[in-house]
Amino acid sequence: MANKKIIQETFPILGMSCASCAARVDKTLNHQPGVSKATVNYASGIATVEYAPSQCSPEALQQAVQAAGYDLLIQPDKKTLEEAEQVHEQKYRALKFRTTLAIILSIPIVIIGMFFMNMPYANLIMWVLSTPIIFWLGRSFFVSAWKQLKHGSANMDTLVANSTGIAYLFSLFNLFFPEFWLSRGIHPHVYFEAASVIIAFILLGRLLEEKAKGNTSSALKKLMGLQPKNVTVIPISGNPKEVPIEQIHPGDIILVKPGERIAVDGIVTEGDSYVDESTLSGEPIAVSKQKDAKVFAGTINQKGSFRFRAEKIGTDTLLAKIIHMVQDAQGSKAPVQQLVDKIASIFVPVIITIAVLSFLTWILLDGENGFTHGLLALVTVLIIACPCALGLATPTAIMVGIGKGAEKGILIKDAESLEMAKKIDTVVLDKTGTVTEGKPVVSGLLWNERTEQAESIFYSLEKLSEHPLAEAIVNYLKDSRFTEIEHFDSLTGRGVKGQAEGKTYYVGNRELLEENQIAISSFLADEATRLTAEAQTVIWFADEINALAIAAITDQIKTSSIQAVAELRTSGIEVYMLTGDNEMTGQAIARQAGILHYKTGVLPQDKAAFVSQLQKEGKKVAMVGDGINDSAALAQSDLSIAMGNGSDIAMDVAKMTLISSDLTKIPEALKLSKLTVRTIRQNLFWAFIYNLIGIPIAAGLLYPINGFLLNPMIAGAAMAFSSVSVVSNSLRLKRKKM
Repeated sequence: MANKKIIQETFPILGMSCASCAARVDKTLNHQPGVSKATVNYASGIATVEYAPSQCSPEALQQAVQAAGYDLLIQPDKKTLEEAEQVHEQKYRALKFRTTLAIILSIPIVIIGMFFMNMPYANLIMWVLSTPIIFWLGRSFFVSAWKQLKHGSANMDTLVANSTGIAYLFSLFNLFFPEFWLSRGIHPHVYFEAASVIIAFILLGRLLEEKAKGNTSSALKKLMGLQPKNVTVIPISGNPKEVPIEQIHPGDIILVKPGERIAVDGIVTEGDSYVDESTLSGEPIAVSKQKDAKVFAGTINQKGSFRFRAEKIGTDTLLAKIIHMVQDAQGSKAPVQQLVDKIASIFVPVIITIAVLSFLTWILLDGENGFTHGLLALVTVLIIACPCALGLATPTAIMVGIGKGAEKGILIKDAESLEMAKKIDTVVLDKTGTVTEGKPVVSGLLWNERTEQAESIFYSLEKLSEHPLAEAIVNYLKDSRFTEIEHFDSLTGRGVKGQAEGKTYYVGNRELLEENQIAISSFLADEATRLTAEAQTVIWFADEINALAIAAITDQIKTSSIQAVAELRTSGIEVYMLTGDNEMTGQAIARQAGILHYKTGVLPQDKAAFVSQLQKEGKKVAMVGDGINDSAALAQSDLSIAMGNGSDIAMDVAKMTLISSDLTKIPEALKLSKLTVRTIRQNLFWAFIYNLIGIPIAAGLLYPINGFLLNPMIAGAAMAFSSVSVVSNSLRLKRKKM
């Protein structure tokens, strides 16, 4: 059987007006041949679809969504995303106009309806003013309801169209045929003000929702705006020319002037400068860039000027990957949201049933005023039961949470991992590149007797050496002058030797010195023993007679690691460290970092097995790593976290990425998860409690007790502001301190 290739793409969805619309599009996409999984996020207006290209295509998905009464934008490149943004902006402007006019027209209707009911032609004036509100400014509700009806479904617009339409027609009948009611001893009330104000309030709620949806995705828009539109390329002819960013190819040499944004990822070929990488890493200190240094799209060059060779362009740049990750995450659904979507899909039919039953119950139990009260109950139930607050509860909180994470340099791949982070009780750290810097540096240089000449010879010998640790010493002694070395020789497994100014000098391990009967002072011998016990590598430097100096080389612990471990332990989380190093090195690093549990001599497959063992003990495990050798353990863990300076494979596997590779971001991510999940629960509580209390009252439950009947106008206002309260509560996350 042939292996089906599955690809994942995100598509902007147009025409959705509520959570039920999102549920319908979601259902439509999931029923298409070749689609393995599709999720639609109402708050972001984005569909994330996993499908087999051999069985399905974006065009087929578009046709299916259009047949369901909505639209799907294919080829979601920068131009299409801009198109979706323009559609959103046009929708917002049109909605703002309709809302403003609806409110202006509703004010005199409310004033007449409440205070001047007995003035001449009062009902007629209210009818004239309410008609454009219902059928012009509020026409979108009726259009959407009709589309839903044609497809055999119902959504929130169905509720609004039913309630306002019934209230309007009922009032129109009472206006022109009052005798029908008067002959039965009932005063013929009109509800033009209720229908008008409901439309105005719901439009206001929609307007605030649209604004909120724009706010929640502001982090994504900021990221998208980081790439310059034009860049200066240096062609073979040598004359710089400005070209659009789309015309850049890998290998092109690009000139970056002071203050300019870097357009694509690349490697510096000439010049040096400092680059502000805070947009990607969250670190405020500019990073020095010299020949062979990596530079990234979206970062800002400071005072210097340099040239770099384009390596990754378009969707391959780190910035593009970040944008894609944020997009995917904001379009994904938390497990709790999947439950909400199921509720939304059955909510509307249930509410219509309750409304009809309320109407019939009133007619049966309240003979004289049963029809009037029943009609009001029907209208009020249909209005107050709007599922918008329910539909927005989770996605708005998720979007704000993921956006806040992106601003802090914490990239969250999906909503599920954001929810899972709250449950983590164990963190497993890889040592090299995670707890430590991942590159050897000289931590100290001890001399028997230091001279400028000896230091120069030490530097020159290591400059000629190809040993990985030699670079650390060269960097440490970079201000020394170079001395000509004769008869240079590399001694495999021991070090190097060479002649300078008629004498032979050695750089290497202790065995090299002992082989050549070189004297070692007690001071250097004692210091070497101490440094070795601290898991530092000792490099010896000697002439033909005496040992002259020792260099201590270590993979330094990141300063942030000690703080991060302390924060995690304070919050009750167990911390483990895994390393392939020997017991002495592992113990020393763990002790310095404040880690109580560590395991040494660990192979890549052992890491995954260790994570699995912790999970069998009932622990919720977060694995933090940076290398390809960590990928199996990352995939095994409940929450996988990659270092931003690590391998692409680790970043692809991981559910979260720490751009700055700062471990203090882990406690921040866990706190962000707790805040987001708490916000979701608050939102769901208010959305559910609102409906549980509101619907029985709207149906007239309190009337037999205290004679209270809920006015449809008040129900409309309460419903609109329930959605606004949910969105506002989500936006509070932005202001929370981490």
